[in-house]
Amino acid sequence: MIYRSKAPLRIGLAGGGTDVSPYSDLYGGAILNATVSLYAYANIEVTGGGDICFESIDYNSREVIKKDAVIEYNGRLDLHKGVYERIRRQFSGGMPDGFTLSSFVDAPAGSGLGTSSTLVVALVGAFAEMLRLPLGEYDIAHLAYEIERKDLKMAGGKQDQYAATFGGVNYMEFFSDEQVIVNPLRVKQQYLFELENNLLLYYTATSRESAKIITRQSQNVLDKKSHSIEAMHQLKQQSQRMKEALLKGRLHEIGEILDFGFQQKRKMAEGISNDRMEEIYEAAKSAGATGGKISGAGGGGFMIFYCPGNTKYAVMSKLSEFGGHCKHYQFVDHGLTTWTI
Repeated sequence: MIYRSKAPLRIGLAGGGTDVSPYSDLYGGAILNATVSLYAYANIEVTGGGDICFESIDYNSREVIKKDAVIEYNGRLDLHKGVYERIRRQFSGGMPDGFTLSSFVDAPAGSGLGTSSTLVVALVGAFAEMLRLPLGEYDIAHLAYEIERKDLKMAGGKQDQYAATFGGVNYMEFFSDEQVIVNPLRVKQQYLFELENNLLLYYTATSRESAKIITRQSQNVLDKKSHSIEAMHQLKQQSQRMKEALLKGRLHEIGEILDFGFQQKRKMAEGISNDRMEEIYEAAKSAGATGGKISGAGGGGFMIFYCPGNTKYAVMSKLSEFGGHCKHYQFVDHGLTTWTI
């Protein structure tokens, strides 16, 4: 038997960073994001024999352990190991004697589309399918969050796990005690088509370690640095502005709202932007983009640009000078999906 799952990556449109503790615990966070047709895939193939094989196909990495062996976290396939260990500990029944847990992700790690958290969701989904675990969407998202942030102690926020699990366009609210409310938005299809047409997803051909940037951001809140906290307040307001613009079809405001967020996000922590990203951003605006943002924690990875009218072709041409490439995508309204063959 093979148990499969896939979970979509996301584009963060507004409010990024306000889902990270301690800001979300102290002030409450709000984010607007949308899932796209890029995925993290997970597969469990039951083999028997007592060996557990972890495999990342896109990174050509493989490790084999015995079923009852002590897990060694060494920077190789730690997400796979962490999910297996948590599922084995929390849901003891039905785990097969031997299997291969493999994965593939449509975007590189550190690209700013929530790849790590989405992969964790897909891995949890594969186990949930195999073991028939009675988990709802909130349960899976929270479990994935706990595995990544608590078990593996990886710095980061909360939005990615919920985006990957629920799918679609969502306005998410974050509160103390890890409470999250996902509000699906009923955006008219024509508005989504226009947003998809005008929003370029550009890979800068660089990646970054988001944990370091997020750690600095969290420390700024703990240190009560007013400029950083005020920037996060403004980003939370940005998510509300973006929600209203999308629901009411005021797409001409999207670029300006993104540009406002770009200016604020740079104030949150050192390393979010850099000279090269600033140069790319200004080049895109000079070619017709009205605004944009750095995806994820910043420092590299993907950027998005809003290009009204037919300006996206001129923007694409201009961005080609920087060695990166534009990634084709579509918005998708489904989240985590699992099945058995």
